Amino acid sequence: MTEKMASVHWEGHGKSGLGTISTESSALKHYPYGFASRFEDDQRGTNPEEILGAAHAACFTMAFSFACDKAGLATTAIDTTASVRLSKQGEGFVIDRIALTMVATVPSIDDARFQEIAATAKRDCPLSKALASIPEITLKATLK
Repeated sequence: MTEKMASVHWEGHGKSGLGTISTESSALKHYPYGFASRFEDDQRGTNPEEILGAAHAACFTMAFSFACDKAGLATTAIDTTASVRLSKQGEGFVIDRIALTMVATVPSIDDARFQEIAATAKRDCPLSKALASIPEITLKATLK
């Protein structure tokens, strides 16, 4: 079993408040976030959706690589993006879609088998399972 930790410090009220995010590994260390970086496209900070997308893309990519290994196939390169949509719902917000897009180089595989392994990796990666309440999680997988 493994357990990882992240922490947040917030000061101020709502729109005017500012926070920082830190991770146990120090990959993020007092990294800023706030209303502007979440809702106004301020690139000086991050936001929860961006971090969630990075985590989901990383988890899916590893799951795909491991699934290829298990099938006796070597992956040469895998590039994945995740687009996370935050939508207004009533008085609040909801994440209603994550769109994963992967381009991978896997020698000696046909597209049908590639798509099958990709779909299984999407279904079985721990973050996909954790995010199962999101109404739409899509995958566009391209064999390079």
